[in-house]
Amino acid sequence: MSTAFLHAFGAHLPTRVVTNAEIAARLGRTPDWIENASGIRERRWAASETSVADLAVAAAEDCLQRAGIEASALGLVIVASGSAPPGFPGPAATVVARLGLEGTPALDLPMASAGALFGLALASQLTERFGDVLVIGAEKMSAILDAGPLDPNTAILFGDGAGAALVSSRVGRWRILDAVLHSDGQFRDDLAFDWASPLRMNGLSVIMHASRKLPSAIEEVLARQGIAAQDVTAFLLHQANQNLLVRVAKALKVPPELVFSNVARYGNTSSASMLIAAAEWSRENPASGAVIFSAFGAGFHWGALLAQSV
Repeated sequence: MSTAFLHAFGAHLPTRVVTNAEIAARLGRTPDWIENASGIRERRWAASETSVADLAVAAAEDCLQRAGIEASALGLVIVASGSAPPGFPGPAATVVARLGLEGTPALDLPMASAGALFGLALASQLTERFGDVLVIGAEKMSAILDAGPLDPNTAILFGDGAGAALVSSRVGRWRILDAVLHSDGQFRDDLAFDWASPLRMNGLSVIMHASRKLPSAIEEVLARQGIAAQDVTAFLLHQANQNLLVRVAKALKVPPELVFSNVARYGNTSSASMLIAAAEWSRENPASGAVIFSAFGAGFHWGALLAQSV
């Protein structure tokens, strides 16, 4: 694996807070039912005029500020989003234009939930060629919910936001040690959206596969590096719902507090969630020990990445 380092994370959340009470009133449910089912108490929804690219740019600027570099230093920008509007070009072109970049390559990863993880793994292989690589996960999931009738099983889950990470060949706070990625397209219809019909989710299938495949990928990447799960400082996972995070901790036999969680405040922000979690965790904690990043999403796509503080 190429030598690559994580330097900084950034995040952006819309200002509008959507509480369980507001969602419950539209669904004919109670706020307690929503929290018990998901662990979510509130989420952020962007204004109607706010785009996926707007969210991505705000997270990118936060990340660059925290990394202490100018956008002009970037050699590549990767934008992961499963909720960008259909058609082309994707949001990556708008992001680099808004950052004032001319000629800098930009890549769209149209992946829900696991997109930021795949972006990090891809970036770790490309830093020797492109230098500083900015990975962004940006989602406007509220637009997907608004595209059809609200389904109580999905409307309670999703929020909007964006996260970003700077990956570089220059020495940084964490060295990326290894990553594993997997896909299984035979289950692609169990979690899907095409803008022509409402979001489709086979909840039992998704939770069953996620609760098995996330711990399996984490154990796989740790075993390859000879590190025990109990020796990991933090697990920064896709924030699907609180029940899944608890299941992963139990499967790995680690204290649940090691699995960082902000899902109660932001809901499931799909491919943005893991990087939003990383941004919050890194602001509150020193860069020490081993850190796991892991995600599972539509496709199905899943995997894990291991980094070690320098």
